[in-house]
Amino acid sequence: MAKICFLLLCHKNPELIVEQAEMLSASGDYVSIHFDGGSSLADFTILKNALKDNPNVCFANRVNCGWGEWSLVQGTLNALRLGHKTFPEATHFYMLSGDCMPVKPIKHMHWFLDDSGKDYIEHNDYFESDWIKVGLKEERLIYRHWFNERGNKALFYASMKTQRALGLGRELPEGLQIMIGSQWWCLRRSTVSKLLKFLTERPDILRFFKTTWIPDETFFQTLVMHLVANSEVESRTLTFLSFSDYGIPTVFYGDHLNFLLSQNYLFARKISPQAVDLKKALADKFRDGKSADIGPDGKRLITYLNARGRTGHRYGERFWERGSRVGRQNTLQIVLCKKWHVGKQVAEAVAKASKIQSLGYIFDESGINLPDLGHLEDTRVKRNRHRRAFLKLLFERLETGSLTICLDPRNLETIADFADDRCQMRVLDVQCSFDDGYLEGHAQRIGLADSNISAEMRGSLTSALQNNIRADQDSLQEMGLPALYMINETASDEANGVALASFMKISTPRAEKIAQSLTFE
Repeated sequence: MAKICFLLLCHKNPELIVEQAEMLSASGDYVSIHFDGGSSLADFTILKNALKDNPNVCFANRVNCGWGEWSLVQGTLNALRLGHKTFPEATHFYMLSGDCMPVKPIKHMHWFLDDSGKDYIEHNDYFESDWIKVGLKEERLIYRHWFNERGNKALFYASMKTQRALGLGRELPEGLQIMIGSQWWCLRRSTVSKLLKFLTERPDILRFFKTTWIPDETFFQTLVMHLVANSEVESRTLTFLSFSDYGIPTVFYGDHLNFLLSQNYLFARKISPQAVDLKKALADKFRDGKSADIGPDGKRLITYLNARGRTGHRYGERFWERGSRVGRQNTLQIVLCKKWHVGKQVAEAVAKASKIQSLGYIFDESGINLPDLGHLEDTRVKRNRHRRAFLKLLFERLETGSLTICLDPRNLETIADFADDRCQMRVLDVQCSFDDGYLEGHAQRIGLADSNISAEMRGSLTSALQNNIRADQDSLQEMGLPALYMINETASDEANGVALASFMKISTPRAEKIAQSLTFE
């Protein structure tokens, strides 16, 4: 059976680290701790005294660690070497931080590692992949970095500029394909033994990486893939972590418990130090729990929920958009409907009766056949970013003064933007019923869930989607639009006819015939 040596890298909160180490070692597994040498000696003394009688815990030589520096790798190597030597029965070595907590029971972890027989370390080709989104790339490797960019920016860039001017760029180590990925990995003992042996045979490798920038993303990733066959390595981390567009890590709190337990990972970071109840619940599950059902991909779900919570405009107006208006001479009929196929049906019926053109969900859907507008029509992103200019050009290009379009009710920002315009806008809110089956299918279509989602997670997700739909309807009413009309799946044809008559500016009997032709399925 697998026995794990957890490599615990930490720098604060000694009392919490004691709890974490005792939890991890209670099942017979091991913990090798590196406590940052730049942190308080008093804190380290508290930590060491509290765990001195635990035979499954050891303390590596301390190194002062700085972000992006070799010191982070050195601290990891110190913990790895000591754990490898002290605990010969350890079959796997798993990197953790003090902010990590398990999201699966220890029995499941042992079973998983025994069954897989693989190393888990994210690895992407350094030069061919787009893992580095912005900033330095080749310069991280070919120049020598003695200064910390965060601590001494002037010297960091001056040193690199001087090396570039003098042509002091260096060659990469012979025979190595440089790889890059997350620093959070889990390696088998056989791989660790190969790695440590290789470092004694190739001191040039250590010399090279000691002066690279952010080596914790390249050192282990490169060496593992140099020493181990591709078929024995999974390019992913077993620790769930999520970052915003700006590189800020997601922090988890008490209400994330079920979400974390459903993720297809063994650990998660970062757990808030203040989330005491969450930590306790995860620790209880770790000791005694059974494996939970795997739910939808957490990173996609977090991205979706974060996007729902943002306000304001992401992009400012381009200079050629300033003053752009759809125009008071133009009439815009908007059909709002969450069920897109229903919305299109209503819009086409309205457009046909009014003898005007219907364009569908032009701000929500890709791949729509639109006239040439100088490539402004190419992507949904462009259309939304320059929505007024786009719509103005559509009226001009189609040589019409009236258009019908569809919008998803979540797109309230677009409605508000057109409401501020000088055009004549009328909005028809098409309200449909949504059962759990439809909502589950909707969640799968937009990537929030899959067919393997647990019953508990399914209930939470459908409830959240229902709440979002109600919130969008409430927000629409609160906008106070002067020409807002509503038809409802549960209303009579007569009532829907009255609303359609006002929306389309036609007679009520004629509108009732249109209402009779509509289906909401």
